[in-house]
Amino acid sequence: MPKSRTSYLTRRGLVAAGGALGLVAALTACGGGDKAKSGGDADKGAAASGAWTFKDDLGKDISLKAAPKNVVAYTGTAAALYDYGVSVKGVFGPTKTADGKPDVTAGSMDISKVEILGNVYDEFNVEKYASLAPELLVTNTWDGTYWYVPEASKDKILALAPAAAIGVGGDASMDKSLARTADLAKSLGADLNSKKVTDAKARFEAAAGKVREATKANPGIKVLVGSGSDALFYVSTPKTSADLKYFETLGVEFVTPEQDKLDQGGFFESLSWENAGKYKADLVLLDNRTGTLQPDALKAKPTWNELPAVKAGQVAPRVTEPIYSYEKCAQVLEDLAKAIQNAKKVG
Repeated sequence: MPKSRTSYLTRRGLVAAGGALGLVAALTACGGGDKAKSGGDADKGAAASGAWTFKDDLGKDISLKAAPKNVVAYTGTAAALYDYGVSVKGVFGPTKTADGKPDVTAGSMDISKVEILGNVYDEFNVEKYASLAPELLVTNTWDGTYWYVPEASKDKILALAPAAAIGVGGDASMDKSLARTADLAKSLGADLNSKKVTDAKARFEAAAGKVREATKANPGIKVLVGSGSDALFYVSTPKTSADLKYFETLGVEFVTPEQDKLDQGGFFESLSWENAGKYKADLVLLDNRTGTLQPDALKAKPTWNELPAVKAGQVAPRVTEPIYSYEKCAQVLEDLAKAIQNAKKVG
């Protein structure tokens, strides 16, 4: 599950970033407009009499007098909303690479048209955020915290506008995270009955079928989900990430690290490179995020080269932080189906 190579390692608690807040904290007073009752689980973002309400995955009821126009979002969440035709004013999180190109987390979003408030973990320009007159902040949540909202400046940030979080860890599963993101997009004006959206959902469902077919046609393929840094190799458990939990329901067989060796958040086991071969696998899904070591860089690690799956050329990217639109998750499933279909038993 997510960990930036520099700061996610000990974590699930978000730490530090900060900055002086020189603008009023009274913008919508944390969204405290007239509270409209939600229409229930079928449409948690339903508007009534012009009011806007949404119950997020932290169980918080958010109510505004009208649907928010000035939305700021974590980059990956903003990218999902973009696929539904919903634009945001600002983003925070990995957005732009060192060469100025869009980060993988930005998806199809035009990053030239959004204000980047922070491009790395623990970075969030609070004053710039306030200048956008935000009405709503949206992000994901893995463990009950607001993803990429720094702990040190969290109170200042949350004083400016209400926040809504979509669950992507813990009890969440990819299909549930997709549905909740779609709920949010609908509440912000997306047309879930548009051809683009219905075609994407149909593609996703077909792709799920392809993964089921691949696991049945090529049974027993053991999949290890890994992430590389200079000092350590991280092996993720499938039990606490929405994508991996969903893949299991489709028949994917994962290597599961020892429970008592997992990090404090219960997401991964940290292995020294000397012990990188602790778990045997036929296929490695390797963290594709910008801050992690990719296959070319990992060639310098002798124990990486000795992994059976690596020797066999059976390494595929893992989209560690999926963009939760049906369009993007369909591609993830299609790629997974191909990787399993083509894998041979080598572990």
